[in-house]
Amino acid sequence: MPNNVLHQLEDILASRYVSRRSEILDRVTDLFVVGSGKFTEEHVDLFDHVLFKLLDNVAVAARVQLGSRLAALPDAPPRLIKLLANDETIAVAGPVLRQSERLDEESLVATAQSHGQKHLLAISGRKVLTEAVTDVLVDRGDQAVVSSTANNDGARFSDHGFSGLVTKASDDPGLAMTLWSRPDSPREVLVRLFVEASDAVRNQLASADAARAKIVELAVAQASGHLQAAARTSSTDFANAKTYVEQLHATGQLHEAQLHGFAKEGSFDKVTLALALMCKLPLDVVERAFVRKQPDQLLVLAKALDLSWVTTTTLLFMQANASGSARPQLDQHLASFTQLQPRMAQSTLQNYRVRQRAAES
Repeated sequence: MPNNVLHQLEDILASRYVSRRSEILDRVTDLFVVGSGKFTEEHVDLFDHVLFKLLDNVAVAARVQLGSRLAALPDAPPRLIKLLANDETIAVAGPVLRQSERLDEESLVATAQSHGQKHLLAISGRKVLTEAVTDVLVDRGDQAVVSSTANNDGARFSDHGFSGLVTKASDDPGLAMTLWSRPDSPREVLVRLFVEASDAVRNQLASADAARAKIVELAVAQASGHLQAAARTSSTDFANAKTYVEQLHATGQLHEAQLHGFAKEGSFDKVTLALALMCKLPLDVVERAFVRKQPDQLLVLAKALDLSWVTTTTLLFMQANASGSARPQLDQHLASFTQLQPRMAQSTLQNYRVRQRAAES
């Protein structure tokens, strides 16, 4: 930083006009904007200290101007930026929340957890949104915030985030279409989306873009199996899992131990493929069993295969994650699992097969 700039800062702070904070704030901001990109960290810290001090008790208009001028600068004073981002006036905080690279994940999460929908909407427009941030936006956001977040190509979602999006999309055709169109939506999310969708959402899915319209129309008319098959077609992970699991089955190596291992991995593809082969059921039937809120059907399949409670527990946790359910009530499920007789479970499994054959004929 040139010495004359340092002298100007010193003169400003020593000025007898220091009470005219807005004017002085504007002068210091000019100095920073002009020299941005050329300052050392020490110089930025000095500006941070001075601007932070000057910002106290200035008018809203001055804070608005400061936020808009500093928001896009990669070396903006970090302490000042956090202060502006948490300003209750959205005209001040908005540009900073949308643009500033100085706001780290922790700061964004804290702001999203403590402020209103306008602040959340501003955050949702950032170029990059991490999973921790989108978790809060999906949990706390209203329809506008959630839609903006889901439409953000730079947003990344955790399993929890995707689960929340599916729940909110069940009665929101626009959000359902956005989620359906995201290339990073896991297959289990698409399956659950269709299974839980209201009639309004199903109709919206049926009028999807030309590339998918016929597939989705078939899904509406002939149940969700066609939609699930379409999602599998474009999944490299599914193709790899299918080759591996089918090879195990063909060589007589597909047993409970392998299924338990797949469940511990959390591999939706491997688990559903293995269960479908072991139960001699169509894959789409098993997939839908995993995305439903109630695990009754899954318990029947486990008992019919004579799976241990340890393996069944692992499957229940995986099913709860895929369906967006709460932590499974293991005591209650254990009682149901224990009371269910193997012969009855096998009979129910046979009924599943018969009904499926009838539906396909």
